[in-house]
Amino acid sequence: MDEKLRINNKTNLMEMEAYGYEIQDIPDPELFREFFQYTEIPKVAFNFRTSPYGMPDQVYITDSTFRDGQQSREPYTTKQIVDIFKMMSKMSGPNGIIRQTEFFTYSDRDKEAIRACQDLGLEFPQITTWIRAQKEDFKIVKEMGVKETGILTSCSDYHIFYKLGKTRQQAMDHYLSVVHDAFEAGITPRCHLEDITRADFYGFVVPFVRRIQEMADEAGMQAKIRVCDTMGYGVPYSGTALPRSVPGIIYGLQQYTGVPSENLEWHGHNDFYKAVANAATAWLYGCGAVNCTLFGIGERTGNIPVEAMMFEYAQLKGTLDGMDTTVITDLARYYEDQIGFTLPAQTPFAGANFNVTRAGIHADGLLKNEEIYNIFDTSKFLKRPPLVSLNQNSGAAGIAHWINTKYHLEGSETVDKNSGVVKYIKDWIDAEYAGGRVAGISGEEVEKKITEFATEGQT
Repeated sequence: MDEKLRINNKTNLMEMEAYGYEIQDIPDPELFREFFQYTEIPKVAFNFRTSPYGMPDQVYITDSTFRDGQQSREPYTTKQIVDIFKMMSKMSGPNGIIRQTEFFTYSDRDKEAIRACQDLGLEFPQITTWIRAQKEDFKIVKEMGVKETGILTSCSDYHIFYKLGKTRQQAMDHYLSVVHDAFEAGITPRCHLEDITRADFYGFVVPFVRRIQEMADEAGMQAKIRVCDTMGYGVPYSGTALPRSVPGIIYGLQQYTGVPSENLEWHGHNDFYKAVANAATAWLYGCGAVNCTLFGIGERTGNIPVEAMMFEYAQLKGTLDGMDTTVITDLARYYEDQIGFTLPAQTPFAGANFNVTRAGIHADGLLKNEEIYNIFDTSKFLKRPPLVSLNQNSGAAGIAHWINTKYHLEGSETVDKNSGVVKYIKDWIDAEYAGGRVAGISGEEVEKKITEFATEGQT
């Protein structure tokens, strides 16, 4: 066969050998002002060049709750990290779909948390770390017994020229020297291509990643590539132009650098509300893993939520592959009760109002058949039966249903429409609307009235 032709193992079709892109060491930064004029809203451009779907046989979720997730809130205690890690392991399931979680390694508390989680002996999620691109940091990783570490390798000219004060060639040489140190230490490097959605894809990203692959081949080791949409500029639409095209980035990295799907990982932020859509798109076009945080807690507008991608996985694959989604509810309660962090009420799958119906006509439908206004069996998958918001039309039966559902009362513990607490709340609701109220009754108000009823010692 002509050396310029090769068989693509995914499509089983002959393709022209990819052009060997070389680094373009330009004197001035390429800032893509046609897309990113700072005084205007960023633009999405279409060139109608489409890439084929190529979802891998197996895709995974990775986690950054203890790294990126701690960059926007006060640090977790070691006990909290251990508790969350154990729940995350249960959530991951026996097949380890939530494959890895990464930690900082700098403070004594960071190291204590890593060791405490290692001592649990859990198979998943695997423990990885994150370091700066500095040789001395590998000593810490080696001492911790960790086999893989993330390395910051910023790739846009915004970072290379303005943050690092280097040329492209100087930045590339520095990054590659650190990658070499990782191989020398016997540690798998995971290169974080920071700000890739503002980077010169063919002038820097492709030649840089190709060189990483060559070094990995020479070392007889693996190298991983984390594709970082640091500012949330990525878009999932087919036919969009680089550098913002998620399909173009993922397909291009496979086509022009030879990185296999299992070594590609997407890391996105939610600045433009596209974190989940972009992550699912990365899977569809060949990315082996998406990197997330619990409840999307992270820098600025946050990261891709782990729980969102669990349900994306199930929708795309037709199975949860052993993941335990009920742990999502356990984690939400833990965050509220033990950490003091309450999720916004509208947070999908975990917020207080996620499956609460407020509109009267909707509530009527839900009470008749919950499939009408509930997205799936939330009792089964999240241990959260649907709730109906109370109003002037709820009646005693609706109030009893609300209390039994909210407090998980079963059997002899349930209340009915003749119970004292139900009558107490109904009388209060009737008085509210008789006085001119038009708004619905919040759960917090009902809980306050239940406490008030108990405090007054009524039965």
